[in-house]
Amino acid sequence: MTARPLSRAAIFAQAWPIILGQTTVPLVGLADTVVIGRTGDAAALAGVALGTTVINFLFWTFGFLRMGMTGMTAQALGADDSEEVRAMLVRGLALGLGIGAALFALQWLLIPAAFALLAGGEALDASAKGYVAARFWGAPASLGVFAINGWLLGLGRTRAALLLQIVMNLINAALDILFVWRLGMGAGGVGLGTAIAEWAALATGLGIAVYVLGPGAIAAIRTQRASLFTAPAIRRLFAVNANIMIRTIALLLMFAWFANAGARLGTVPLAANQVLMQFVSISAFVLDGFAFTAESRIGGAIGRGSHSDYLRAIRLTGEFTFGAGLIFALLIWISGVPVIAFVTDNQAVRATAGSLLHFTALVPLIGAPAWLLDGIFIGATEGRALRNSAVVATAAYVLTDLALRPMAADGVWIALLSGYAYRALALGCYMPRLTRSIAR
Repeated sequence: MTARPLSRAAIFAQAWPIILGQTTVPLVGLADTVVIGRTGDAAALAGVALGTTVINFLFWTFGFLRMGMTGMTAQALGADDSEEVRAMLVRGLALGLGIGAALFALQWLLIPAAFALLAGGEALDASAKGYVAARFWGAPASLGVFAINGWLLGLGRTRAALLLQIVMNLINAALDILFVWRLGMGAGGVGLGTAIAEWAALATGLGIAVYVLGPGAIAAIRTQRASLFTAPAIRRLFAVNANIMIRTIALLLMFAWFANAGARLGTVPLAANQVLMQFVSISAFVLDGFAFTAESRIGGAIGRGSHSDYLRAIRLTGEFTFGAGLIFALLIWISGVPVIAFVTDNQAVRATAGSLLHFTALVPLIGAPAWLLDGIFIGATEGRALRNSAVVATAAYVLTDLALRPMAADGVWIALLSGYAYRALALGCYMPRLTRSIAR
């Protein structure tokens, strides 16, 4: 199947299912935040914020299960290699479930180590640890879902990926309400609801995968057992994803540092940042829809050796990315205060979040170039540039945050905005070389 001609209509047609699917991803965190936030318990809300930071760092370190799987599955599909398409699913699932099981087994070591590095406090850490311990029960399922999502996106099955996210979000929201509002389980109940939802999503994803592969899929996988886990296949799996993993760790460190900076200021500022980060998450995931489209279009242009298509893909996806960034900035600015009031009943948290809202509204504008450039370099398979830029940007961000500590909460948010700018500048430095190489 060939891609539609490069036009604005084609870009949007390719992007909207991804955007819709991406929008559902942060809704898991939003549901957790709203359910616990409506109890008015600032300590519990801050505990979920701190616990989410720990879980995101530990789980998304292995986000290559999503990103790497997409590229390699798409290549197998393009080569009309149905055997490799099936093998990619099995390898991704085996890797995801195996890493998740290892995380679960090592939680006795990982949880104390993570909280030793964060500036929480006894009461806050107790609430956060309850959330994290519950989430670890879903570790294998969470990483398995990463692999299935990446596999489905590589096949272009964006509607199936959307269904997977919807199932997880609905179950998560229902269980959050049951465990927190009905049973009073607090932050631990939020974590348990999310863990159960992840196992339900894994079961749904396996059913979708069997349906997509068609009749006889399981029997076909059994016949190719000998080729599923050969040394060359495993080496390629890790080689493709090594730079992506380093990049992801660097960016996760940036956001973990941001959460720790809020924790350093106290329970109320940390809870306020957790509320505001829901705006940031939704903006990032939606704009990532155009970044994913850029991956596909840039990769196709490079594959064809077309410099003009490469430049046109950058221009068209850039128009949508910056346009969407402006729209989200305005939406946050206009609707931020009532949304904050809906998310939390705590007056101190509402006031603090409202005073920082203008910084949040700037994130989609300043972050748009970084997200777009990510898509361009992933499409160009320039993993080294992605890795180096993320490491440099994170280091510069940490130095900026340290320098701005006298400005308290304002300094924390200015440093975060600077981090997005550093990412864009670092990747931008590689653009002339990339463009020249394609022109040649």
